[in-house]
Amino acid sequence: MVHVYNCHPFASQQIVQVEQEPGLVCCGGGALFVVTTGGCKVEAFCLEKEGCPLICRFATMGTVRRIQYSTIGDYLVTIEEKNSATYLRVYTNWRYQAEEKARVGVRLLGHLLRGASVWGGVQMEIIEIPLSGHPVALACCSVKGDLLVACENTLVLFALRRQTQQNLPKENQQNLQSSWPNSEQSCSQSRGRTSCPNQDLSVLDFERSVILHLSKITPKQVALCGGYVAVQAELEVLVLKLEATTEPAAAEDPSDSSKSDYPEDQSDFLLVPKHQELLGDQAKDCDVPVNVEQTGLEDRRRYTLSYVLFRRFTPEFFQGCGVEEMQLHSLQLYPMFIGNQSASVDGPACMFCFFSLPTAGYLYSLRGGVELLSAYQYPEKVLQAVLTDHLLHVITKNALQSFTVRCAAVAARVEDPYIDTTMKACPPCSLEVCALRMQLFIGLRSVCAYGCHVILLSTADTEAPEETERHTQRRSLELKEHNMLTGIFLAVGIDPATTPALESLLSRPFLTRRWTTPSPKEPTSVGHGWNLYVVDTVPPLTLYQEMVEYSQRYAENNPQGLSLRHLLGEAHLLLRSSLLQSSEQRQNADGARKMAAQTQREELEEAFRQNCAQLGDCFSRGSQKDCHLALPYYRMSSLSVTEVISRNRPLPGSPHTYGPGFLFYLKHFLLEETDQILSQEDADEVARIFGQSEPSMLVSVCASPCMMNVDAAAALQILRCWEDTAGVSVPLTITMAAMMLRLGDLAQYTELMERHAEMLLVYGFIEEPRLLLHGGGGGKHAQVCPTALARQLADSQPGLLVAAMVALHENNKVQLEQADHVYKELGCENSLQVDFWEAMLMASSQDAVIQELLFRLGSVYIDRLTPGAASTKHKSLKSADDLISSCSHYGALYPWLTFLNPVQTSSYQHWEALHKLQSLLCGPSLPVGAVAPLLESLSEETLWGFSLHLLCATRRGHYGSSIEQLLDRCPQAIIAYANHQLQDKHMALWWQKLLPELCSRTRAAADNSILLGALKETLVVVAMQTSPAEFLELIPDDGTASFFLPHLLTCSQRHLLA
Repeated sequence: MVHVYNCHPFASQQIVQVEQEPGLVCCGGGALFVVTTGGCKVEAFCLEKEGCPLICRFATMGTVRRIQYSTIGDYLVTIEEKNSATYLRVYTNWRYQAEEKARVGVRLLGHLLRGASVWGGVQMEIIEIPLSGHPVALACCSVKGDLLVACENTLVLFALRRQTQQNLPKENQQNLQSSWPNSEQSCSQSRGRTSCPNQDLSVLDFERSVILHLSKITPKQVALCGGYVAVQAELEVLVLKLEATTEPAAAEDPSDSSKSDYPEDQSDFLLVPKHQELLGDQAKDCDVPVNVEQTGLEDRRRYTLSYVLFRRFTPEFFQGCGVEEMQLHSLQLYPMFIGNQSASVDGPACMFCFFSLPTAGYLYSLRGGVELLSAYQYPEKVLQAVLTDHLLHVITKNALQSFTVRCAAVAARVEDPYIDTTMKACPPCSLEVCALRMQLFIGLRSVCAYGCHVILLSTADTEAPEETERHTQRRSLELKEHNMLTGIFLAVGIDPATTPALESLLSRPFLTRRWTTPSPKEPTSVGHGWNLYVVDTVPPLTLYQEMVEYSQRYAENNPQGLSLRHLLGEAHLLLRSSLLQSSEQRQNADGARKMAAQTQREELEEAFRQNCAQLGDCFSRGSQKDCHLALPYYRMSSLSVTEVISRNRPLPGSPHTYGPGFLFYLKHFLLEETDQILSQEDADEVARIFGQSEPSMLVSVCASPCMMNVDAAAALQILRCWEDTAGVSVPLTITMAAMMLRLGDLAQYTELMERHAEMLLVYGFIEEPRLLLHGGGGGKHAQVCPTALARQLADSQPGLLVAAMVALHENNKVQLEQADHVYKELGCENSLQVDFWEAMLMASSQDAVIQELLFRLGSVYIDRLTPGAASTKHKSLKSADDLISSCSHYGALYPWLTFLNPVQTSSYQHWEALHKLQSLLCGPSLPVGAVAPLLESLSEETLWGFSLHLLCATRRGHYGSSIEQLLDRCPQAIIAYANHQLQDKHMALWWQKLLPELCSRTRAAADNSILLGALKETLVVVAMQTSPAEFLELIPDDGTASFFLPHLLTCSQRHLLA
């Protein structure tokens, strides 16, 4: 479907003063090129100046049949005919003919002229390009400046080169890829003098790079851009992708050229091939084989070919257009750059292919997946079409009409990955196109475009007498065919009159002829008037404003209608296209032009924000299907939530309520963490909106930090109404308690909080974390802050606060660093924060978190044991015994520690810290190496300090030194230490280390009952673990026999029993 809007895309028109009747027209580089009738003279006119003054004119070497201009290289290429021979010629430095100089250099491809004319670069040069076949079509690449020439069954690609002249011998010439600037920058003209920088260093030339052989398609028109090659036949379009590589190309298997959809030996009848559309990789399955012939000599690049698109049409009858006239035309490859891309460095981000039948046009996107963007259904026969950034211009016999295009929708999605998310939006690529107001002319024949200029050639000629005679003969032949075939069907008993399908088939006039192209009519010598128009399109901003004014009519009649949304979407794409174009213009401009481009861009951005606001209004009141689009459009509009609320506020007495899109926007705004805080008036209105439209969201709404200024009493009333309707729920109760807290009613607050058990309250905080914390929406490192409710819980219910924070962490609602910041904000970094870490250690299963917590807790306990540590009145939520019984990371205290621990210490905090640290060191998880450096701050002079160092030494496996230290400091603990630590693989230390140490120490202090008792206990264990012979070896030579003999006897008896 094509929408029609009465918006005028044209601002003005002027007539180019051409002395003779134009035959061919093309444009580019700020110039309009006109080939006069007869085809032997080219005139160039300046499109950038009022009145289109003449730049220069020059004669060609033959009759021009085709002409193309390339901005890269600023050259003209023609197909010329002379003496029944066809030539391909390139005209460079044509701007020098403005000085009316007759000097022209002519050379062959690859043969550079020598002498002063080349060094000075002051004359036009004609490059003759020899071809083995007759050229029928040509195209220039707008990205690289390369040249593509189509012959009857081949395509020849010529790469643009800049040949250096520093060394005249050909073998020393360097070939550089052309990076010619825009013609307006490369050549500056002044009155009486023209200067072209760098022309004395290099001259333009081409290199034959590759030849494509086509065996089943006859090119009528070709296009080339950024490595893409498009070939158009009468009813077929084939798009290929050429890629250059330095690797040798694999041998290609010759395609089977005998395969065909229809037989070729039918001379009397044409079997029309079926319609076919093959996109992407499927295009290689078409029956058009293409063989690549590598011809590049100077560069070693090899070309690989891939199929991109194939489209075949079936000839059909159309009112006002005969079947023989149903041929494709206006093939065009159109690149689009985005962002900071440079045409000379980067390839185009988007590539589009357009071609047209007289009845319909087709626009495809080629990059990032081939897809049909738009199909244009024309109301009447179209003769030619041209695609631009903003519009598609088509001409019929008597009118110029413009259609919108979807190129900007594709480019926007390539440029910004956030489009089609909740952040940004853009009308879809599949949005139906629209036609704008047409401009009437008489006898239009051709159209081309450059920038904001559309060039039209009109000739008011009438049908020649021979055409009338040919038409009469054709109708007579068609009648004869119809009668003959009707007779055949009647002879076999079939009456075509009773079968509509057969009657329709017999009415078609293509059964007895091959598909032929009518030869173009030569201009008649008797002219009936002609004109060459330059029509200027209105600036995109002006057209946008007209579209906005036009949309007001729809807004008044049906503000929720699809037509309003469609028109605003068209305006949006128009602005997007202009913004992309302004970025490119700003890069290429300098000085005053850059300032003007910046000003224009600021105006476009302001209009873009206004358009996004209007689209947001449409989707905010629209259907449930597309209501989500209100959010990204409002975001792109930069409107505050207050402004959005005012735009969506229903009028007094209006039956309309708040739309689903507006509610969707408000929900996302309130659920996200932003710095924008609503005023009390707006916050109260938001509460009323959700209380009426979506009360189930009231808890989330009231918990939002944006609603900080809401009237607590009014919000409490709305919450109570919802509780009466939906029943009691934990999050709702907590929300009401928070409102009571804001009102200062602690009694009602306490009553509400006591409705539910503590664990249920924790679940309520998990469901709505913002009741406790605000912020944190930016990820791991985003700062959070506690709410007033969290501060109250820290004072009155610290256990509930800690449990809630642990639950939030385990449910990925808050990070460990964020929780630390919360406790710092609460002023509980050395009290509740430690309780939180201990609770986290019990609950967490993440190894990285566990190791971090163990180190933190060990550091805190050591700090509390350090002399001079500040004492606190805070009592830990979990005692050491509680942690030992409920957390596996806290181990039971070793029995020998009871000999080293004091009965009581200076403070309860000191005693708790010592037991918790000892428990961690007795546990399986704390890495001793991490806390050992911290223990250096604790002295070993006290037994409890010595116990910590001894624990670390034991955990590290230093049993020998530990035994010596323990015998020195606390020998009464040695047997308990040995019974606990010297087991299994360490059992041998009883007689290898402990027994010798005790013997030597007892010998020195025979009256030490503690050492003597420890020696006896040790001998008992040794006697049980060794043989009599081994025991005898362990007895010291100077030992008293009566002391060791009982233990030897016990050892012998045990050995005999075994």
